Amino acid sequence: MTAVREEFTQTPDPLPRRAVRLAVLGDSTAVGLGDPVPGGSWRGVGPLVADALGIPPAGYLNTAFTGARMRCVRTDQLPAALHHRPDVAILIVGMNDTLRSDFDPLGLARDLEHVITALHGVGATVVTMRFHDHSRVFRLPGPLRRALTARIGELNDVIELITRRHGATCLDLGSLPGAYDLAAWSVDRLHPSELGHRLLARGVTELLADAGISVPSPVSLVCSGGVAPRTVDHVGWLVVKGIPWLWRRGRDLLPYAAAIVARSALDSWRARRVEPLELEPAEQ
Repeated sequence: MTAVREEFTQTPDPLPRRAVRLAVLGDSTAVGLGDPVPGGSWRGVGPLVADALGIPPAGYLNTAFTGARMRCVRTDQLPAALHHRPDVAILIVGMNDTLRSDFDPLGLARDLEHVITALHGVGATVVTMRFHDHSRVFRLPGPLRRALTARIGELNDVIELITRRHGATCLDLGSLPGAYDLAAWSVDRLHPSELGHRLLARGVTELLADAGISVPSPVSLVCSGGVAPRTVDHVGWLVVKGIPWLWRRGRDLLPYAAAIVARSALDSWRARRVEPLELEPAEQ
């Protein structure tokens, strides 16, 4: 009787895919604000990721602009990104929406779903962001802090829902090592510093590597090539931009913050009105 030996071969893991086109969409963080370079321009997460992936200059596209909201990405930035046909698309947007009185989670969900679906349609691996609690970085009065934290929570719920639904990759910014260290933030405490952008870029590229994208040159956390801020930059920003920004955004958030305060006061009043019932002693 002839013995038959079955040989089982293990299928080797596929080789990482080389990305040759990268698109960055979003707001001022996507632009690179907070990471200035000589000459007065910005670098930021986009060029850092492009360098790590080995993206040639012709393959890099950044459609982001300051102040962009989710709808801006859908209507103003997405068409150019689709025409670029990226292998990887990084999407950093939503925080500006949390600071507006017309904040609309359902509208955000529709716009984000459209953007991710369209980018997937041209073959892109999409990386989105789940945002940190920025009130831990930029100090606000109590009611405004609670209002902003609640808004960020609603935004993150939308991002997590749509990201899971469509199988996109999502980076949790709040879980990045050093995310709440002051060194990770620029003089305005609104945008990442060079170190912060490097932390963000490293987080993105690690997720891309897990998704099978080749990362020939991992992102270094050693700051180089940027412009270090001076004390005068901190003071100048606070006077020229910081206080006016807080005034504008505070006014926009005030109705929502007032509603939170009123609801909290009402809950406290109701709690005080409800007294525990005392059982009368049973008659002997």
